[in-house]
Amino acid sequence: MAILSVNAGSSSLKFSLYPMVSGAVQSQILSGLIEGLEPDGAPQMSWSYQGQKEKRVLNVTGESVFAQALLSLRDLLAQLPGVPTLSAVSHRVVHGASVYRASMLVTDEALDQLSQFNSLAPLHQPHNLEGIRAFREAFVGIPQIACFDTAFHATLPEVEYRFALPESLYQQGLRRYGFHGLSYQYVMGALLEYSDRAKGRTLMAHLGNGASLCAARGGQSCATTMGFSALEGLMMGSRTGSLDPGVLLYLLEHGWDHDRLQKLLYKQSGLLGMSGISADMRRLRADGSAAAKLAIDAFTYRVVRESGALTACMQGLDVLAFSGGIGEHDLTLRAEVGQKLAYLGVLIDPELNARATGSEVMAIHVAASAVEVWVVPTDEGVVAAREAAQLIAAL
Repeated sequence: MAILSVNAGSSSLKFSLYPMVSGAVQSQILSGLIEGLEPDGAPQMSWSYQGQKEKRVLNVTGESVFAQALLSLRDLLAQLPGVPTLSAVSHRVVHGASVYRASMLVTDEALDQLSQFNSLAPLHQPHNLEGIRAFREAFVGIPQIACFDTAFHATLPEVEYRFALPESLYQQGLRRYGFHGLSYQYVMGALLEYSDRAKGRTLMAHLGNGASLCAARGGQSCATTMGFSALEGLMMGSRTGSLDPGVLLYLLEHGWDHDRLQKLLYKQSGLLGMSGISADMRRLRADGSAAAKLAIDAFTYRVVRESGALTACMQGLDVLAFSGGIGEHDLTLRAEVGQKLAYLGVLIDPELNARATGSEVMAIHVAASAVEVWVVPTDEGVVAAREAAQLIAAL
């Protein structure tokens, strides 16, 4: 038996397959990506299985491109030799709001309720739910499991999740939720396996195109930089991060409408907006221009600034962990953040830092460091698979 973990976006689908032995989830044996599902796109599926990488152009057209692409994925799973029987499909769903605080078996009623949260995550939630609906049709009879990015932050204290807004607006759902929860759940679990100190005050940095920080005590989230939406907090690849609300009022007064503001906040800001070059940190590092340097420096500054805030909430720091595409691979950023957090007792070993390439969990601090520093390559898919395995075992 095996669990298929998927993450459905607006024009792509990431998937990975995890076999189970005696009910326990094993390492993935298949991973892949279906992309080009946007209007006028060029649909194709690429995958890696048993050490072999392959790619296939998908001959799908019309309005049901996504559904047709899933049939191609279903056929692939049936054709590859040695693929175990599928027992569940586990979906990453960005928003469970205050209603869903743990992973769950998807029902018609749950889908209807989850769709009411679309406005809380407009660029993610609708596509997550569309993916679930399409999988239910393509993989008939296979349990569909929803795993929520907000669930890990269900332990946030009220002073952390409440906005300074009237009670009536809070009752409408205007509060901080926190995101990247599946990633933080994985990183926290890995840290607890490797370090006893992770039971104390831990700061996790999920740094990628989407970026956030999470403070945890006793392995539970107690503060985080992302709040009501995936916009708050750190500067990101193309998202603003925290922004004075007065800026939006100013733009509204100058004729900007909802769609234009949404595009600015999610797609035209962050590293891309500041540099005018790219949202990709690797490209900015290679560019070397003053604009690229400013964007990188601003990104690093925000990580340091928010690290100070979350560390204050925990009244100190025992463990610092880097994850996500940038956190796992950008050794320069890790070194600069470490230097700027030296006042907390962070001391990073340059040689260990250079050897940490995101291929394995690795400590990069010197022996004399008062704070342990780790690089933890995240795996949201295996978290979703484990959640699904637990749920189907109870069916």
